[in-house]
Amino acid sequence: MPQSDPNNPETPEGCGFLSQFGKSDESTEWHSPAPAGYQRGRTKFVVVIGTVMSGLGKGIFASSLAKLIKDKGLSVAPIKMEGYLNIDSGTLNPYRHGEVFVLSDGCETDMDLGTYERILNQDLTRKNFVTAGQVYTEVLERERRGGYLGRDVQMIPHVTGTVKMRLRELAMTGNNGKQADVVFVEVGGTAGDYENGFYIEALRELAFEEGPESTCFVALTYILEPSILGEQKSKAAQLGIKRLMEAGIQPNIVACRAKNPVTDKVMEKIAMFSNVPLKRVFSMHDRESVYAIPEAMRAGGLDREILSLLNLHDRTSPAKEDVARTEWLDFSRRIFAPRKHRIELGITGKYAALRDAYASIDKAIEHCSIQLSCDVRTRWIDTSELMDDAQTASALDGVQAVIVPGGFGQRGVEGKIRCVKWARTNKVPFLGICLGFQMAVIEFGRSVLGLAGANSTEFEPNCAHPMISELPDQKKLEGIMGGTMRLGTQEVILEPGSLASFLYNGKTEMRERFRHRYEVEPAYIARLQDAGLRFSGRHPKFPIMQMLELPQTMHPYFVGGQFHPELTSRPLAPNPMFMGLVAAAIASREPEFAQTELGRRWVRSAPRAVTTA
Repeated sequence: MPQSDPNNPETPEGCGFLSQFGKSDESTEWHSPAPAGYQRGRTKFVVVIGTVMSGLGKGIFASSLAKLIKDKGLSVAPIKMEGYLNIDSGTLNPYRHGEVFVLSDGCETDMDLGTYERILNQDLTRKNFVTAGQVYTEVLERERRGGYLGRDVQMIPHVTGTVKMRLRELAMTGNNGKQADVVFVEVGGTAGDYENGFYIEALRELAFEEGPESTCFVALTYILEPSILGEQKSKAAQLGIKRLMEAGIQPNIVACRAKNPVTDKVMEKIAMFSNVPLKRVFSMHDRESVYAIPEAMRAGGLDREILSLLNLHDRTSPAKEDVARTEWLDFSRRIFAPRKHRIELGITGKYAALRDAYASIDKAIEHCSIQLSCDVRTRWIDTSELMDDAQTASALDGVQAVIVPGGFGQRGVEGKIRCVKWARTNKVPFLGICLGFQMAVIEFGRSVLGLAGANSTEFEPNCAHPMISELPDQKKLEGIMGGTMRLGTQEVILEPGSLASFLYNGKTEMRERFRHRYEVEPAYIARLQDAGLRFSGRHPKFPIMQMLELPQTMHPYFVGGQFHPELTSRPLAPNPMFMGLVAAAIASREPEFAQTELGRRWVRSAPRAVTTA
């Protein structure tokens, strides 16, 4: 019998380790596929699993931890594993699952991927997101093609093998085509959920197969603090971690979420019942800002423990860490610094009751408020409740800026159009996003061109003036994913000398992320432009309008994008369209702001008297 060798498929220990799907062997139960050239143990894995309850912020925790490791000069690749059977997040109701976050390659994911992109300052792809629906579909399609050579296909080893293959493929390519130093795995839900059990089993197998010092398991748990008792209770956390241990996972680190700092007594209990050394039990209590969490982790030594557990100290770069840490500390200090300016901003959408539905917009505003030292008070307005102009004026009274965000479906659309009209006629800085861009076109057509029947064929297929419609040749021209949906990063050509070009630092082309299927009807473009509406951003080849604006002789800041600028906003690099909006709002209250260094960059000219359209 050959000597044991984990990379030799002829030996019991390594049998099947480097096999590809479709090369099953009836003589063995080993099924641990990996890409060609994969080296076991080269990439390390940090796995974050929740206990007690969902919604504890696993994404914020995992992305903050990944940032600390990335700051040290290592390459990191996060992945979110969801237990639902949907193929992606594109059809999920925002009220149930928050916003749909679109990646650069067009993959529709949940909002946690936005958290990873913002904190890591790193573009992700569909390789960084997996659902149970994707896994099962891949297994069943392979079975139909005869890929398992007559084997009875089972959860173990075939479904778990598919999960391990996904993780190893990500490890091989990372996010820049090179093998990642560390893959951060976030398992959706909590330990004990039926839908994520196969993920947890696959990760147990992965740790076993990758070998010692390959995998670090983090249990993110919750410490109860009932007000009626006046003390923290750890029993629920103990039982939750026990469920994880029953699945064969021994946590290496326990992170305790709580409202207040976790007491030594509670952490001692957690350590005792989880077999985790006390120095690896951390208090992850509430902070004033999620952007303060990375430094709190660093101060607690969590990053050093990860490096020790995975034997990664020799791959770090102290010089790179010093630069990254200084940059982040400068940013985080400004979060808590006194603000020089103050504005109120109205966000007018139909999911206003749930801020998670507009999570990226909320974050983009926050990024701008920090950079511009402005206290931005957001007023959430449900457009489905705005039945006339008077009601709209009352709802928006006193705001210095208006955002009309994206959305699908007819509910609340007329209210959005009224909000556009109020912002345009009252010369209040305005930003229209996706559907908000389309509503600006319809409002201009109705109010300025006098086209009473102007509408979108999405809402009124037989309207008199279909100013927004689904172009018949769109799918053929674009090669669009998701049926007729136009998804992911697309090029936008900017008109020289336009406000759009000014916002993007004088560029004549840029790239933003799209998620829509309806466009401005080409037959109306000339009439709209003749009346003053300027399409300052266009598709490089086809008659697809991608940005609009009003000249400053008509309005101080009236801008719209068919894309979603909020998806590309980062803490250290806020999106230009949001920066322009907030800066224009500040200048409307404080004209002298336009003469400051920041004002000259983001306010194209000082506010002045304007004429109506």
